[in-house]
Amino acid sequence: MAVKALYDYDFPSADRAEVFGDDQLVYVHWIGNPLFCSAACFRVPKAMPFREFLTGVVHPWAATDPEFDPATVTGWQLFDAPLADRPDAPLTELGIGHKALLKFQTE
Repeated sequence: MAVKALYDYDFPSADRAEVFGDDQLVYVHWIGNPLFCSAACFRVPKAMPFREFLTGVVHPWAATDPEFDPATVTGWQLFDAPLADRPDAPLTELGIGHKALLKFQTE
């Protein structure tokens, strides 16, 4: 539903990239899990390696579901495209930018 302002709305977004400096917001969605019906948002360093992002951010979050097993994670996607399997690459080298959406499934 569209919203029409009754005046000129000229305020910068509070979550724009330059507000976060060397960090960025990354959304993560566990596809098909009814406990996590929408994406979670995390503030992480742009230079963080993907492996560290998984073990330090995603796995602890996903482990709040008692059935989570990191070995069953498959099909990482950046928006709707497959994500390159380069676990030691920084997030930005993988194309993961500010407010990007990562998705995964489990077997």
